[in-house]
Amino acid sequence: MSATIRVSPSIQSLQRREPFDVTSPLVRFRNRFSSSSYIRIANSSILPKKFNVICGRITSLGASSVEGLTQNLDSPISIELQPIVTEAQFDQIISETQQPHDAVIILWMAKWCRKCIYLKPKLEKLATEYQPRIQFYCVDVNKVPHRLVSRAGVTKMPTIQLWKDAKKLAEVIGGHKAYLVVNEIREMIEDECSL
Repeated sequence: MSATIRVSPSIQSLQRREPFDVTSPLVRFRNRFSSSSYIRIANSSILPKKFNVICGRITSLGASSVEGLTQNLDSPISIELQPIVTEAQFDQIISETQQPHDAVIILWMAKWCRKCIYLKPKLEKLATEYQPRIQFYCVDVNKVPHRLVSRAGVTKMPTIQLWKDAKKLAEVIGGHKAYLVVNEIREMIEDECSL
């Protein structure tokens, strides 16, 4: 038994023919199809659980036809930045970068900083590209001792630093749009970590 549902024009550009599980979070649907559009189904209790997007239409599928095709839906969209809250924790993280091929990115931010708030989710998405090779951390400058902020040489927020071999190799001061800062961070990682 198959049912067809008409979809809004904003979704009609989707050409993927792989199934999508309605029971999984909608965020996974966005990641799967690289679209910021959402499907809103008013009475989903009467609809089947599996769908297939074909040329702007969502077609329901039987369970036998979709086995094994939805396995790659579990890749993360973003990874939460691990907070650093003490000097001892900071020292431990930096000392661990002495291992070969280990590096960390540290976002120095403040909750009152609007640019920091916009940048953090973008860095969490960027972290998925470099995990587990590079660990991503964040420090709220209002929650740590000022001497730690001074030791790291942070003067403006947001500041993103790359640490490797227990040394600060590079930093980006994010005073402009978040997507530009993310591009600079990506270049910094590729330049410093490819050695």
